[in-house]
Amino acid sequence: MTETVHAGMRLAMKTSLRILLAAGVFLGFLAVAGCHSYHVDTTVENRTGKPVKLLEVDYPSASFGTGLLDSGAVFPYRMQFRSSGPIKVTYTTDDDHIVTIEGPHVAEMQEGKLEIVLLPGGKAEFHPELTPAQ
Repeated sequence: MTETVHAGMRLAMKTSLRILLAAGVFLGFLAVAGCHSYHVDTTVENRTGKPVKLLEVDYPSASFGTGLLDSGAVFPYRMQFRSSGPIKVTYTTDDDHIVTIEGPHVAEMQEGKLEIVLLPGGKAEFHPELTPAQ
């Protein structure tokens, strides 16, 4: 009788392990096939001829920045647009003047590249290479 009980327990354990393995494979498949992370690889390049301080790039639902960006330096960042709206760049010049520049309008789930080039005189160029808004 104990042999029968042990055989039943082994069968139940094998069945449970098969179910767990199948569930793990299924969840792994969902994670790989069902999820796509939309992101925008962004660079901010300082061509003002002078360092800029307190650089901040605001975009829909978030922002990023750095305390100092030297002249000629490039600051990379990966963004995700979780809503729609304009991009805004703010920084402080070496003579403590605050510069604010509004850039292009972006939309949720766009992806691709965005280059922001800071220019003399408080100007900037925006070079988006983004998928169309959905």
